[in-house]
Amino acid sequence: MRKHYKRSDLGQGVRGKYYAAYRRGTNLVLLRPEVAAAFPTSEDVNEALLGLMKVARSARLTTRSSGRGRDKVPKVQRP
Repeated sequence: MRKHYKRSDLGQGVRGKYYAAYRRGTNLVLLRPEVAAAFPTSEDVNEALLGLMKVARSARLTTRSSGRGRDKVPKVQRP
């Protein structure tokens, strides 16, 4: 804790305050400021990601689903 903070300024802590939400599987993600500005709500973020997933599946852009991209990286021979 930085020197200019005082423990008394932080208030009384509550043990287990977020425990129930954690157990339900809450997933928090920190967005970059420019991403947060473009997608201000969680619904906007989810809609964009679901759309991206749909495009990736239909275009077979993922290496897992298509196997492409594996031959692009040259193998390094060791002496």
